[in-house]
Amino acid sequence: MTQSTDIRRVALAVAAIGTPVLPLSRGKRPVANCGNCTKSACGDRPHMLAAGPCRCPRPCHGWAAASTDPGVITSTAWLPAWRAAAALAYHPGGAGLTVVDLDDDAAVAWARAALPPTRTVATTRGEHWIYWGTMRSANGVRPGVDIKSLMAYARWLGPGTGTMTTLPDAVRALIVKEPSPVWTVSVPVPAGGGQCPHRTPAYLERGIAMAEQRITEATSGVHAAVYRTFLAVLSAHGRCGCLADTHVARLFAAAQTKGESPRHCTDAWTNARSALGM
Repeated sequence: MTQSTDIRRVALAVAAIGTPVLPLSRGKRPVANCGNCTKSACGDRPHMLAAGPCRCPRPCHGWAAASTDPGVITSTAWLPAWRAAAALAYHPGGAGLTVVDLDDDAAVAWARAALPPTRTVATTRGEHWIYWGTMRSANGVRPGVDIKSLMAYARWLGPGTGTMTTLPDAVRALIVKEPSPVWTVSVPVPAGGGQCPHRTPAYLERGIAMAEQRITEATSGVHAAVYRTFLAVLSAHGRCGCLADTHVARLFAAAQTKGESPRHCTDAWTNARSALGM
């Protein structure tokens, strides 16, 4: 039995208990489920716009492709993905779960002191703590701690041990942060002692609201629409230090409502800043 066949066998068993699964490559990245999307040739990442955004008739990669349907998992369309697979992943949010990903011993020690016990799964460097309930996913909520739930995937490393408990408020609170500037950039005061127009609340609010609307109204090519909107916002408001976490969070939320993952949002924002030399 080949490794890929064994991974698919485990995938079918995991899917049978209602957990959506997807194949991972050796780099722990999702494997495309069709030839057109192999190695992101479809332009699924915002910085690969030259190839055009992915237009597959159904989700082809990432958390959105995770499935519990044995007919889909064993289909001819997924066969190349399983052949390229080195590991198995699942969509926690799709199974009604949240994974607290603890990357090192210090993070594990923090969890044991701060969080209620639940089912745990040993990982290469730490542990996954799995709770009933879903929430927004986020990386780096504290040193060595990521949250994987809605619109995210986690590596399947076995069922784990212990009794699963309900997602506690202590975990939900990890993604609630006080607003702070994303970055600070010093710019010269306009000639004549005028004030930067971006600091007018109505001006900035109108710009963010228009950006949210542009993303929300995108009917195709969402990856490209998000990237271009981020680029436009940064072009207009990115050099005066006016943007705060609350503004960026609104743009990310609009993008995620259209199906973008937190990783895609972060990539698009980073690439837009790089394109503008920020």
